[in-house]
Amino acid sequence: MLDVRRMQILRAVVTTGSVTAAAAHLGYTPSAISQQVAALEREAGVALLERAGRGVRPTAAGRLLSEHTAIIGKAIAEAETALADLRDGRTGSLSVRYFTSVGPTLVAPALARLRREHPGVRIDLRLIDPEDPLPEVERGDADVAIVVRPRDRRHQGVRLLPLLDDPYLAALPSGHPLAGRRVLDLADLAGEPWIGSEPPGPCLDVVLDACAAAGFSPGFAARSEDYATALGFVAAGLGVALVPRLGLGARRPGVVLRRLRRPEPVRAVHAAVREGAADHAALRALLRALDEEAARSA
Repeated sequence: MLDVRRMQILRAVVTTGSVTAAAAHLGYTPSAISQQVAALEREAGVALLERAGRGVRPTAAGRLLSEHTAIIGKAIAEAETALADLRDGRTGSLSVRYFTSVGPTLVAPALARLRREHPGVRIDLRLIDPEDPLPEVERGDADVAIVVRPRDRRHQGVRLLPLLDDPYLAALPSGHPLAGRRVLDLADLAGEPWIGSEPPGPCLDVVLDACAAAGFSPGFAARSEDYATALGFVAAGLGVALVPRLGLGARRPGVVLRRLRRPEPVRAVHAAVREGAADHAALRALLRALDEEAARSA
């Protein structure tokens, strides 16, 4: 295999016309230049220079290698520029995964800011409800995923960065006997018919774990796996529901919302990234924007 550094030395000799001039240009001694050219000739298996008066000139093989060295040098320079652009966030792409209720409050404003700061970065944005995006992050198929912290950590090499705590509120029909109270104990809802608002996964785990800590298991009269539909069922008087603050959207007539305690169900929203992946400037900027938007939403 030909040594690229020695090829660059050969090109310097060819373009300057002498070993001495090449040595002065590169900061080597003439002896060192001659040794490197001789080593390159052994690698190539053919003479690359020949005497021409007081100087040297390239053989046909020497001219060939010199021309290819120029091409290689240009490619290396272009690669270095492209790498610097990628490293500094001027180019590249980011794959972002998110779930529905964080879209308007966290993801949209954070991506708008990223687009202003890094307009050359392409964004692959995908909704992941109800799939678990952590395997994608683990494999490197996604750069960042907004997730609710899972009950257990099964994915090695994935780092979870806390963004915000999103408390659940009790949604009651407006005429419900408990609607006049400002704060409810979770156990107050033990005997109520429940409207499910969460699909199986970390969010539902938060609700069920809180109910278990309050000493009961909710009796579901209906399961919608959708906040808007669940609130519609509540407004119709079919039961009560727990809805996270970020999932409320526009207030619905016929529904009152009350804080919960003992315990207060809270889902912990995190940004999931691969360990060591945050050296990408655009990814750092996105994580910073997500963190600041989370602070505004808290």
